[in-house]
Amino acid sequence: MKITILTLFPEMFTALNESILGRAQKEGRFELEVVDIRAYTQDKHLKCDDYPFGGGAGMVMMVQPIGSAIEAKDPLHRARRIYLSPKGKVFRQDMVYSLAEEEHLLLLCGHYEGVDQRAIDLFIDEELSIGDYVLTGGELPAMVVVDCVARYLDGVLTPASLVQESFSENLLEYPQYTRPAEYRGLKVPDVLRSGNHAEIDKWRREQSLAVTKKNRPDLIKS
Repeated sequence: MKITILTLFPEMFTALNESILGRAQKEGRFELEVVDIRAYTQDKHLKCDDYPFGGGAGMVMMVQPIGSAIEAKDPLHRARRIYLSPKGKVFRQDMVYSLAEEEHLLLLCGHYEGVDQRAIDLFIDEELSIGDYVLTGGELPAMVVVDCVARYLDGVLTPASLVQESFSENLLEYPQYTRPAEYRGLKVPDVLRSGNHAEIDKWRREQSLAVTKKNRPDLIKS
């Protein structure tokens, strides 16, 4: 898979070169391309934003640099083009599976007060939001999408790591423990040290249900 990110702040994405995602890129599991939108503006001062028509606070990203960057990086429109926006559909686990099947994702990061609507109408397939809140830009949401999707690409994680995760069965994950067996008076549940895998599976299922009912009862209803 290839993931192309269009942004005004490419230096923010150095974090994706670390840890599991960094190793996956070095191993060729996926290709990450971070594109500076300013490189495609026709303004001699590299200007990519302007005041909104109709007035209002803040600045709006201009359509020309965005359109030129997208056409340069995906001239035949083979990528699935996504604009990270608080107005978009909320990003959920089922979408991760769908995006992981794509050969090319193109993620547009808005900033300031957003982007000229014509950039969305002409060049974008869908809008996604990572939650019901507003951020200063689309860079952090783009990182979230990349991290979520990359985990499901072949060879990035071992298959066992993807089993019984939060949301895998519309349930949150059960509590996890490691050594020491006791810390400040709190002990690892005996069942996890019993070696009885049937009882362990039962305990984990019960804990997943309990955690989900407490923190996300909406998942139980759905």
